[in-house]
Amino acid sequence: MKFIEELREGMHVSCVYLCRQKQIQLTKTGKEYGSLVLQDKTGSMDAKIWDLNNPGIGVFEALDYVYVEADVTLFQNTFQMNVRRIRKADKGEFAPEDYLPVSKKDIPLMWQELSGFVASITNPYLKRLTDSFFVDDKGFIRAFCKHSAAKSVHHSFVGGLLEHTLSVVKLCDYYAGYYPLLNRDLLLTAALFHDVGKIAEISNFPENGYTDDGQLLGHIIIATEVIGARMRSIEGFPHKLASELKHCILAHHGEFEFGSPKKPALIEALALNLADNTDAKLQIMTELLQSAKDNTGWLGFQRLLDTNVRRTGE
Repeated sequence: MKFIEELREGMHVSCVYLCRQKQIQLTKTGKEYGSLVLQDKTGSMDAKIWDLNNPGIGVFEALDYVYVEADVTLFQNTFQMNVRRIRKADKGEFAPEDYLPVSKKDIPLMWQELSGFVASITNPYLKRLTDSFFVDDKGFIRAFCKHSAAKSVHHSFVGGLLEHTLSVVKLCDYYAGYYPLLNRDLLLTAALFHDVGKIAEISNFPENGYTDDGQLLGHIIIATEVIGARMRSIEGFPHKLASELKHCILAHHGEFEFGSPKKPALIEALALNLADNTDAKLQIMTELLQSAKDNTGWLGFQRLLDTNVRRTGE
């Protein structure tokens, strides 16, 4: 098998991939063509079927495993496949574990490190809250460790939610040590919980798409509701502390145009927003440069970063 991260311009592939997306679109002249996203555990690549009437084009749907014969081309500084033949793959032609993108980092080690931060929280109410999820709730732990952090923008792989959360927690821990005014327990608790709503917002692999609750509510509201309900079940949980924690979660996207119901009004909420944005943007850049492989030229305008991008010179 030729994994997607190994593909280069001019290569011919005859392999099975997971068809992540399938759409029928129109060229400028009004001719229909197939636009696909093919995926394996190393990444994804756009693919085009320019001749839908080709007898070699079989019947298949999104989320099917498909056997593909294609040529790898370069279009606008991005690799894509020009599909010659494609059909639904037969059982025995593929192993599903080869097609789920997984964090390159060790998931058990990341969980062990995150658990150390959970254990370091000293406020008795925040301690009971975090332990009720990250220590006592085995179902939550399993879902948290295997879930992605996004549909496609960043950390969209198995273990992505854990990897992103750990990065944000570590940044917040650094901020708390450098800026004494920050309430470390509040900030770390907010960092631990800021994206837990994504477990309900995004479906499991291989679909990894938005659920109904994800479309209607979004992970920020889902997380606030889940955490709010658990805090109300803890006897004596201070109302002021609960409101501050919920505010941090509600404000962690920073701006209304980025889906944040509130803008940061607490220093801890601002620190969480900066940590979340830092890790998300650097991961977007990392994944973009990795997908460019050995291309050292400019990669074109990147909407999510609002700039043209290239790799640093040697």
